[in-house]
Amino acid sequence: MKLFGKPQPVSLALLATGVALTISACGSSPASTASQGPAQTSSRQAAVSASPAPSTSSTATPGASATVGALVPGFPQQLIPLMPHAAVESSSFDKNTSPASVALVGTIASPADTVVAFYTSSLTAQGFKEVPGNTVGSIKSKDFLRGDNETVNISVVENAGKSTFTIGANVAAGSIK
Repeated sequence: MKLFGKPQPVSLALLATGVALTISACGSSPASTASQGPAQTSSRQAAVSASPAPSTSSTATPGASATVGALVPGFPQQLIPLMPHAAVESSSFDKNTSPASVALVGTIASPADTVVAFYTSSLTAQGFKEVPGNTVGSIKSKDFLRGDNETVNISVVENAGKSTFTIGANVAAGSIK
């Protein structure tokens, strides 16, 4: 998945799943409650309080999942390792598509250049080649290519010494370990 440029359809589906999970985990918004009448609002509130806590993981189809705050079960950590001392904000993995799609969003108290260097080292060790260019506007962004159709993008935003990074990969299913 690319943060900028033409996103892959699978990446958009995983992103939509992650957004839907985040929204469902947060409950109803004031705007959606305000547009309902009093009877609808109170019945909606009763339904929310009566239902069990929403899951932060999704398995809409076998082999596809997304979660907030953790790595999804089966996340290919050999392909995209979690940088030491980083916290997972969200992750997704869909091995049913061709190419398979993997995404990770994390935060760490390190400069953006350190994050890019860590993942550049990890990906080049796996045979990925760096694509020229290191930024999109003011955002650190690096693309990698392996073969003709395996791609990885890492984008990092740094603010007050904390970096938030997004990694998206589209790789052959056989590359997932």
